[in-house]
Amino acid sequence: MFKRLIVLLLMMVLSGCGYNTLQSSDEDIKATWAEVLNQYQRRADLVPNLVNVVKGYAAHEKDVLTEVTEARAKVGALQATPELVNDEQAFQKFIAAQGQMTSAISRLLAVAENYPQLKADGLFRDLQAQLEGTENRITVARNRYIAAVKGYNITVRSFPSNLTAMMFGYQTKPSFTVENEQAIAVPPKVDFGAPAKVGGQ
Repeated sequence: MFKRLIVLLLMMVLSGCGYNTLQSSDEDIKATWAEVLNQYQRRADLVPNLVNVVKGYAAHEKDVLTEVTEARAKVGALQATPELVNDEQAFQKFIAAQGQMTSAISRLLAVAENYPQLKADGLFRDLQAQLEGTENRITVARNRYIAAVKGYNITVRSFPSNLTAMMFGYQTKPSFTVENEQAIAVPPKVDFGAPAKVGGQ
């Protein structure tokens, strides 16, 4: 009887100290992170087809094609598991690899601008549309993950749930950051050039 009373009291104390919230938030992070991984995998799966189509029109653009292929290989070499969010260093490596992939894909699409026949190719246009849709899905998935991490980290750091978090080993989880904070800190330069002549003067 006494043991049951202690267990009941312990359950009441734990539920009042954020234990259930920590459990729920942790599961939410796992689910949202799985969706981020799913969308990144979708993008990685599109890349070989995109490279092959571009290669058919612009085979001499070897540097760009190689860069995209290598970026995809780096992404594929990382063990992107749900546990990745518990390892800050591995998480940052993953984000860096995805950033390189984004950059390489952007350069590949920029190459297409120089080849009107490639831009007119139906398969290329379809792949480009799929890629754009996937990038949008990645943005949505990342935003959901950021929101889930924010809620969880607030619980881990707030009193009295922080005591429960310490007792059970819950720690804050990493979130996405801007890939190049210094670049966005510099205001854009706007140059409208010489004023247009009015009335043919």
